Amino acid sequence: MLRFFMHKTLPSVLLVALAFLPLTTARAQLTGETFVEEVTTPRKLDYLLSLPRGYEAESEKKWPLIVFLHGAGERGDEVEKVGVHGPLKRIREGADLPFIIASPQCPAGEWWTEQPVLEFIDHLEATCRVDASRLYLTGLSMGGYGTWHFATLAPHRFAAVAPVCGGGVPYRMREIPHLPVWAFHGAKDTVVVPDESERLVEALKKNGNKTVRFTVYPEAAHDSWTATYQNPELYEWFLSHRLASKN
Repeated sequence: MLRFFMHKTLPSVLLVALAFLPLTTARAQLTGETFVEEVTTPRKLDYLLSLPRGYEAESEKKWPLIVFLHGAGERGDEVEKVGVHGPLKRIREGADLPFIIASPQCPAGEWWTEQPVLEFIDHLEATCRVDASRLYLTGLSMGGYGTWHFATLAPHRFAAVAPVCGGGVPYRMREIPHLPVWAFHGAKDTVVVPDESERLVEALKKNGNKTVRFTVYPEAAHDSWTATYQNPELYEWFLSHRLASKN
């Protein structure tokens, strides 16, 4: 069972939380009998949370949620790092984005596929006024890989996803033929080559996804995220999609 503890770190909109996840169950055999012992190891998951303007005043309103997964360079235990790129950077620059925006931090040396991201979203839905029909996932580099991964792991949970300079497993695209996807990559990226996104986009198309979009920046290297998250069209595109089953 996941447990979350929250305290404020910045005025009014930015919060940090801690999550702890039981990891393993150990089994031991002694004198012909089997004993089961649950061994709980704490895992910490810090995050920053931004609440939209009007959230407190409109106490009955539910809001769309963007979950942002950072890249490998922001891993660790300094949670402020997760705000240096992506939607939270736009908020800090003064943008007025009508979303709840949450960005967890992956521990040092680990990967998004090892983290309880879906349980984290459960927590956000339980503690914030989230419109479950407008849940969006995005991330860059390592977080782009995480975006593809969790989209295929929970294919009917997200209204739209936007992976940036990421990659994944082409055959998993059969899980999301219905899902609106807008992928981004730099043509001159040598860290994560553009083919990593291109082959997933092609696999989506072969599996019948008619809504997938793919933007390649001709002059961009690995940093294809600055142009992506600065673009107001991305946030408009998110809001144009919602899950009919959760209206």
